[in-house]
Amino acid sequence: MVLELQRRFQGTPYSHRLKVIQGDVLKTELPYFDICVANIPYQISSPLTFKLLNHQPPFRCAVIMFQREFAMRLVAQPGNNLYCRLSANTQLRARVSHLLKVGRNNFRPPPKVDSSVVRIEPRKPAPDANLVREFDGLMRICFNRKNKTLGSIFRQKTMLSVMEKNYKTLQALHQSQSNLSGDSKVGMDGLDFGDNGDDLGMEVDDGGDEQMELEDGDAGEVSEFKEKVLNVLKEGDFEEKRSSKLTQQEFLYLLSLFNKAGIHFS
Repeated sequence: MVLELQRRFQGTPYSHRLKVIQGDVLKTELPYFDICVANIPYQISSPLTFKLLNHQPPFRCAVIMFQREFAMRLVAQPGNNLYCRLSANTQLRARVSHLLKVGRNNFRPPPKVDSSVVRIEPRKPAPDANLVREFDGLMRICFNRKNKTLGSIFRQKTMLSVMEKNYKTLQALHQSQSNLSGDSKVGMDGLDFGDNGDDLGMEVDDGGDEQMELEDGDAGEVSEFKEKVLNVLKEGDFEEKRSSKLTQQEFLYLLSLFNKAGIHFS
């Protein structure tokens, strides 16, 4: 393709304006660009999307063809079956719109999947980097079982244990007046909260809320930290709500309540 592009532009008035960079796009440092138009290998859809969103300075617009299911997850709204962590994280940082469906029969030979073209426009001003990290940490938890109530999700013993460890570490660092660094901060990345490796995988929803609590809940006295977490949910009236139905504004409000209580997710 590189040779073909160079051949087509050679000797034209546009040849001096063409710069072809050959390499792995995920490993290559991208130059400044204003507009991105691409038909990409579908297996790099998620890492490429977030590499583009992390690019500085922000681009104006990207028009990209994705596998259809991935594309529909990008644009999915609360209440849609495809609404997931990918949807929430992408829409926090960009306006995403579906432009058109491209059927498999438009290609020769036809692939096994349909495609869709999506327009991505980074939000201006861009959300703060710390907010982006915290928001993703919260989304990992909330979309672990997106059709469970938040009260059920945040009662899980394993989840509470990691959150409490993070909380106590931050409290100790603040008390010692140390500078909080990435190396000393305990994050949420050590656990698999679901929807991490496979953005096209559907969240598993096995059993009801009561079953989940019996499996993971603690049988002893309610801890002080657990009370703190549940009080946050009660304050915002989130205990009986489900991630699959929450809007971006509601997630941001929930995150602000946790932060006010000294609980962080990055």
